[in-house]
Amino acid sequence: MTKIFNDPSDFAEEALAGFCDIHSGLVRQVPGGAVRRFRPVQPKVAVLAGGGSGHYPAFAGLVGTGFADGAVVGNIFTSPSAQQAYAVAKAAESGAGVVFTYGNYAGDVMNFGMASERLAAEGIAVDKVLVTDDIASAPPSESEKRRGIAGDFTVFKVMGAAAEAGADLAEVVRLGRKANDRTRTIGSAFSGCTFPGAETPLFSLPEGQMGLGLGIHGEPGLFDTDLPPAKALGEELVGRLLAETPPGAGNRIAVILNGLGSTKHEELFVLWGTVAPLLREAGYTLVMPEVGELVTSLDMAGVSLTVTWLDGELEPLWLAPADTPAYRRGNAVREGGRVADGGTSDVEATSAPFVATGSSRDYATACLAALEATQALLHEAEERLGRMDAIAGDGDHGRGMVRGIDAATAAASAALGQGAGAGDVLASAGDAWADKAGGTSGVLWGAGLRAFGEAVGNSAAPEPGQLAAAVRAFADRIVQLGKAETGDKTMVDALLPFASSFAGLVAAGAEPARAWEDAARAATAAAEATAGLLPLKGRARPLAEKSLGTPDPGATSLAMIFTIMGPHLTAAASRETVGVRQ
Repeated sequence: MTKIFNDPSDFAEEALAGFCDIHSGLVRQVPGGAVRRFRPVQPKVAVLAGGGSGHYPAFAGLVGTGFADGAVVGNIFTSPSAQQAYAVAKAAESGAGVVFTYGNYAGDVMNFGMASERLAAEGIAVDKVLVTDDIASAPPSESEKRRGIAGDFTVFKVMGAAAEAGADLAEVVRLGRKANDRTRTIGSAFSGCTFPGAETPLFSLPEGQMGLGLGIHGEPGLFDTDLPPAKALGEELVGRLLAETPPGAGNRIAVILNGLGSTKHEELFVLWGTVAPLLREAGYTLVMPEVGELVTSLDMAGVSLTVTWLDGELEPLWLAPADTPAYRRGNAVREGGRVADGGTSDVEATSAPFVATGSSRDYATACLAALEATQALLHEAEERLGRMDAIAGDGDHGRGMVRGIDAATAAASAALGQGAGAGDVLASAGDAWADKAGGTSGVLWGAGLRAFGEAVGNSAAPEPGQLAAAVRAFADRIVQLGKAETGDKTMVDALLPFASSFAGLVAAGAEPARAWEDAARAATAAAEATAGLLPLKGRARPLAEKSLGTPDPGATSLAMIFTIMGPHLTAAASRETVGVRQ
């Protein structure tokens, strides 16, 4: 269990600050993460690794010569926001373009994608490499759906070495994708990890059992089985990996036996005593293998085995020198020279004064009250939402929602104090939610609130039809970004019934407050019904069977939020218009 913390919600930020202080000779903290202390003398491709906290030494520990140029660091097990990714890229970019590389998770894909669009619009060359090494998370026929786990390390190392050698952006991307295509990982968990401040782990296992096919975000294994002796465990891991040998692979391999956080090096050495002979007996030459903690999951007890099939291009990059806070190989030349400029990457132009009517500002007060009511609700429900999410996910939904609503409420209050109307108050809330919460739900709620605000505008309190249109804009934006459909077991399963019901009732002349109340009941029923669905999107998908019987946490929280917001958002809707219809 994580014992050392102050406010649990600040754990990731405080850990990053402490890391950057102790390693200030190599790295420099910037908004959103960390970059190398010194800028390159000549332009080079900036390799930017990223993801949530809780995986040290991934990701910030790998920033340095021969490896990453920067790390985008989100909250524990949560994707960084698009703003964080953009800010780190601006701090690290030196004129040859940037490449984001990260595990294949929905939140990372959305947030890094949005940051890439913003960078490209500014004329910065940008690309991405997704890591999909986890063989347990999807069959070979759907390898593009696999998640990234400890194979991150190999892919990042290859890309960093290529960039250090002067390869251009297209070549770094090509080599990174090639390394990913030749990398396979399988893992096993012996016990779950515990968030700072939490009293229980995200999952538990019966005595003498292990979960095979774990994730690195605190997810349990795909199925539980008896914990075997080290020899049998090694045979299981090696057998599963070699069964997925890439076509045309050679006989030289990079191997990583990785501890997940609480498994001691001595235990890994015992397991290596089985793994290494099995690989050699299969005809392989092990090229500079690594045994230790390289991609962890807080305090999880468990191991993962990664194999990358090398060739004439990849092997020199795997062997190339590196010098980072957490990993050193060979005699890398430590950088020196000009310290990177500080603070400019995250500075926005001074905002124009808010322009709004008095009635819109009055409605903005109601919107802030809706956010404050939601804030109290989510703080109360944080632990329950986290437990629901931990059944088949990473257990961070409650904490992510709390971080999002806290940031949104503060931003909305500040905007209202500066004279903003309802549209700008909600847009400010959405932007802050997306930035501070990160993850899939963060970007979706952030984008949805902004779309809602843009539809409401700043000229007047919304009439019933306009309020229904704002709800539809919220829903459309979330569906567009998340690509989820009804039945995928996501927040959309509650959102679309709400939007459809509310619009239909308003069109039929129902009083807005009653229409919202009825729509919220429909959303709550739809959320509860997701207990009978198998997830087809997100981190819960690989553990679909485990989630049967548990409602989707995203759908549940959405129904809760819409229910409590209703009295505030409908109070100012025009009843005169309703009266004419009736």
